[in-house]
Amino acid sequence: MSAASRRFKQNRPWLLMFIPVMIYFILFKYLPMGGLIIAFKNYNFSDGIWGSPWVGLNNFKLLFSDPLAFNTIRNTLLISVLSIAVGFPFPIALAIMLNEVRLKWFRNVSQTLLFLPHFLSWVIVGGIILEIFSQETGIVNVMIRHLSGEPYPFLYDPVTWLGIFLGSGVWKEAGFAAIIYMAALAGIDPHLYEAAGIDGAGKWKQLRHITLPGLQSIAVLMLILAMGRVMEVGFDHIFILQNSIVSQVSEVISTYIYKNGLKGGRFGLTAAMGFFESLVGFILVVSANRIARKFDQGLW
Repeated sequence: MSAASRRFKQNRPWLLMFIPVMIYFILFKYLPMGGLIIAFKNYNFSDGIWGSPWVGLNNFKLLFSDPLAFNTIRNTLLISVLSIAVGFPFPIALAIMLNEVRLKWFRNVSQTLLFLPHFLSWVIVGGIILEIFSQETGIVNVMIRHLSGEPYPFLYDPVTWLGIFLGSGVWKEAGFAAIIYMAALAGIDPHLYEAAGIDGAGKWKQLRHITLPGLQSIAVLMLILAMGRVMEVGFDHIFILQNSIVSQVSEVISTYIYKNGLKGGRFGLTAAMGFFESLVGFILVVSANRIARKFDQGLW
């Protein structure tokens, strides 16, 4: 028996377990890519995807000549970059702090409380945010009213709305991301810390020379994946919190596609927007990986 046949026989159970995953990605990730052809057609239901008239790059020309589309792309980039800047380092700091907790029961309770929001839908989270920051009945404004008598429109001011959006995203997802970093921390050899302590290195030096280098590879991986989502802002999160008053900062690609495609019937235009979003994401992932490879941290 050849080495390849022997490896196949040894890994057969794992390959069988991988088949459902493969089927899922083929059916729901790869086959739908054929729908990108709509971006080059004047799509209508009666003619279908293949029968609709071909218009070439007209949808892209219309898209990039539309001021609303340009504003939407700008908002998407702004929110995504801010989300990465705010949300990326927070789980790392959270994982390091939890890893330093020596009371096991306190660490377990903290992990559970931080991880729990990940399982809540954005509908529930949006309701909680409205209960806290609503201008009339929100808890914060009720307290402000008692102190000064002037409630503040947190959800109707672009700056405070953006802060609430970013903060709610960190609160919901930081606990889940922190678990990934805690798993990486568990793989660091504890003898390194013991040796550093014997040599007189304090906590900050251990953090700088042992902990952070131990997290470097997983942090680079998470950053590359995050770069692929720069043009993708979750629809649920935005749609639940946005309102017409802050639309100049809250209108993003996902809501643009929903309003102009599903509600407005402009399928070719929104398909062109989706194609552009995917292309930018692909370029950013490849670029981030090429930069990471220079530091021997690339994915491929």
